[in-house]
Amino acid sequence: MPKILKIHNLEKTYTSGSKKLTVLNDISFEIEKGETFSIVGPSGSGKTTLLGLCAGLDKPNSGGVELCGVPLQDMNEDQRALMRNKEVGFIFQNFQLLPTLSALENVSVPLELQGAKNAAKIATDLLDKVGLTDRLHHYPSQLSGGEQQRVALARAFSNQPSILFADEPTGNLDEETGEKVIQLLFELNREAGTTLVIVTHDLDLANRTQQILRLKGGKVLTNERTV
Repeated sequence: MPKILKIHNLEKTYTSGSKKLTVLNDISFEIEKGETFSIVGPSGSGKTTLLGLCAGLDKPNSGGVELCGVPLQDMNEDQRALMRNKEVGFIFQNFQLLPTLSALENVSVPLELQGAKNAAKIATDLLDKVGLTDRLHHYPSQLSGGEQQRVALARAFSNQPSILFADEPTGNLDEETGEKVIQLLFELNREAGTTLVIVTHDLDLANRTQQILRLKGGKVLTNERTV
């Protein structure tokens, strides 16, 4: 199977005063197209930082990220943004919905920017799929955390991404709603062949993916296949 994501010798550091903090150290792994992959580890182990680097939201200090066959380190920010627009879906831990837009607009506006002529219908169908038909015209401040998470999920699905990065996709949800979101993620994987990369504290969820990367202290502890 072709590799949709290749990470090699990745390092990310930050400077605080005179001190250098190494968040990620010599991270390497590969993910096959259509695979489900989870990243687990204690708080502060670098999971979210790694996810952002994989998606081209940030740049490493050294090492490389090859996404959909393209080395991200050879691209400028505009080129990386275009790549994300075409190939990537991202579910942020804090949702990052635009507060002045309704649920429908939060999903449809990115589609309109991509040139979709039927953006409102696509967005309506996606929000219906995540159970928010009666909340289309509500603003984020009028939605619960779980409802905001589902809007973010619908938005992430909107461009039919080749790869979807999800940062704690069930972290703000009750058990029942969380299971519905998980089912939607795996449905997207099965039906559209979308590669899933999930950061999670939920080991039950991690064990449902085909590969688990365990981080500790910014380093790879283990990288194992479950199937």
